[in-house]
Amino acid sequence: MDGRSLHVLDETVDGGPQGAEERGVDRRDVVKIIAAASLAAVGLGAPEIARASELAQAAGAGQGITPPFKPAFFSKGEWPMVRVLADVIIPSDERSGNASEAGVPEFMDFIMNENPRSQPWMRDGLKWMNAEGQRRFKRDWVKCSVAQRRQVLNDIAFPKKALAAMKPGVEFFSRFRDLTSSGFWTSRIGVKDLGYMGNTAVAEWLGCPEPVLKKIGVSYKISMHARRRG
Repeated sequence: MDGRSLHVLDETVDGGPQGAEERGVDRRDVVKIIAAASLAAVGLGAPEIARASELAQAAGAGQGITPPFKPAFFSKGEWPMVRVLADVIIPSDERSGNASEAGVPEFMDFIMNENPRSQPWMRDGLKWMNAEGQRRFKRDWVKCSVAQRRQVLNDIAFPKKALAAMKPGVEFFSRFRDLTSSGFWTSRIGVKDLGYMGNTAVAEWLGCPEPVLKKIGVSYKISMHARRRG
């Protein structure tokens, strides 16, 4: 992530601004881990997620062509907010484009439209964000300045530090961030960023990087020991 981000992910992934970097874990690696766990959060399985990703890519490929993508779920007022918030979570950098460029908002729209059970938390959460912006700054969150948006997000990005009154915002932001991650890492841009090579032979397989294994609390040694005991 570069300086254009609001640093919400920097501080959220490990409870502090420097947490992830101090442990030697790339912030994108952390986001990938979050993405893997978010499929169940929306109540859909891998086939549905894959289909939503395909539709989002098709929509993204048509950007700049008339007629533009029209959300089926998000309202005219919600759509800009979804795009801004997704790009705060995954901004563009020297490696890849941002969430909007990857078709993440379109992905979310398809997911919400196909899964009515998830619609309430999304809609209520967006309303909460705007209400909080109005309460603090007399304007909807998306119309606030970058610094004002940051103030709201920093109060809901740290579940362990958040005030009880911020609970609705904390729950919404966590789910929105997870869904953003799923959309990005199943997009063409996200797959390219991963460096995925498909069915390509490699001279040596070194396994998952040790810092990432430590981050998620697993190790090859423990897995092999459990296998031998089984």
